[in-house]
Amino acid sequence: MLEKIQSPKDLEDLSKSELILLAKEIRERIVTVVGNNGGHLASNLGVVDLTIALHRVFNNSQDAIIWDVSHQCYAHKILTGRNNQFDTLRKKNGLSGFTKNIESPYDWFDAGHSSTSISTALGLLAGRDLLHSEGKVVAVIGDGALTGGMAFEALSHVGQLHKNLVIVLNDNQMSISSNTGAISKYLGHLTTTPQYQSFRYNVDRFVDKIPFLGKPLTRFIFKFKRGIKSIVFPNNLFSDLGLEYVGPLNGHHIGDLITVFERVKKLDRPVVVHVVTQKGRGYGPSEKDPVTFHGVGPFNTLTGKVPVSNKKTFTQVFSDKIVELGERDSRVVAITAAMTTGTGLDSFAEKFPHRFFDVGIAEQHAVTFAAGLARSGIKPVVAIYSTFIQRAVDQLIHDIALQKLPAIFVLDHSGPVSEDGETHQGIFDISLLRPVPNVSLLSPATKTQLEKSLEWAISENVPVIIRYPKGTCPKEVPEFNAPIEKGRGLLVPNKVGKSDIL
Repeated sequence: MLEKIQSPKDLEDLSKSELILLAKEIRERIVTVVGNNGGHLASNLGVVDLTIALHRVFNNSQDAIIWDVSHQCYAHKILTGRNNQFDTLRKKNGLSGFTKNIESPYDWFDAGHSSTSISTALGLLAGRDLLHSEGKVVAVIGDGALTGGMAFEALSHVGQLHKNLVIVLNDNQMSISSNTGAISKYLGHLTTTPQYQSFRYNVDRFVDKIPFLGKPLTRFIFKFKRGIKSIVFPNNLFSDLGLEYVGPLNGHHIGDLITVFERVKKLDRPVVVHVVTQKGRGYGPSEKDPVTFHGVGPFNTLTGKVPVSNKKTFTQVFSDKIVELGERDSRVVAITAAMTTGTGLDSFAEKFPHRFFDVGIAEQHAVTFAAGLARSGIKPVVAIYSTFIQRAVDQLIHDIALQKLPAIFVLDHSGPVSEDGETHQGIFDISLLRPVPNVSLLSPATKTQLEKSLEWAISENVPVIIRYPKGTCPKEVPEFNAPIEKGRGLLVPNKVGKSDIL
């Protein structure tokens, strides 16, 4: 089936059974390539059916599908003419693991950070309206990315502008009871029918024209409908913001998804389509362990076994040391922004569950939350990837540095990050943070240096940033183990008996 697909238009001629077969082939293709190259597996397997349905309906060359974070865009790349190049995924001069505009006109934006899709999609739609351009705009956002404050800012603006944006909420975590889910699914289908929309429009227009009573009656009807929705819908947030709500839908039933998207495409108002998907769908090991297979290196696709290196990474060194420091001092707490395993805080979370905080994809909140903890007398350690601390520079300056609050920030994945592309390179942290006053910036080069840096940071009563790369620790160099001296680089003796600063 894959050989027949050169563009989304080719999906129009396929039957529902052929689309199901196509989904199976796409999953096999993704597992094979990621097994060889590494990449994001579980998230991509979970949206294959959804991606097919979206491209089946929104396949006009002017239709735009915006993928939040875009680490779930592999099926999208395969369906938009890049299947023959898919073996080059995450390789030099090959396909990016994220959407990339220079690769394809179907990749409307480069993406790699979360919670941006609704904002960019709404801006694209507003610009098109100003230029009188046609085409639907769809933003696909996960329930995790919806924890980012920027997503809620954008949702509020969507309700204000009331443009016909389609927001697909890809929910792979929420548990929905069968009875409530069935009722809301039925009503979701109902509210997207042309008959319902025509009836609603005519009634609203008629009521609004009634002298004296029109506007009060319109407000009463709106409140009445909202009250009914609050009873039958599992979540009324979107309705309160002025958006239509459709769902929850089975994100793996291609036929139902196509039917709903075809109806939604005809709406002239903003709508949220809530789909429930399973991370890692179609590949046993990733279904059982979606965390490990979220972002994974090359692995054995037959057994699902991921190779384990005997060499310790900087992340593992931090993981061990933060537990040790937590055992010594009950004031040490750990904070992460939805990256518990990625930052190595899973061990700390298991041992000290009441002193561990995962704030979701909300880096800004994580930093300012740490400020509050530090002011109370706690010693917060915030673990965030270097590329993601960019999202919270103002909070680090305003809420931490200017007030000299003793919070510790460990920036994993600092420096070049090989296959993940421009959006994930940790190459801006020094230039962004070095000018910030009252902050000590450390860049340990070995296991021992990282351990000493953490010890020093805990003992100091100042804001401290510790940055280290992704990968294994290099061989220890005795000269590198000198004590940390504030305000100076590492001094090591040179061949002529003098000291050089590294």
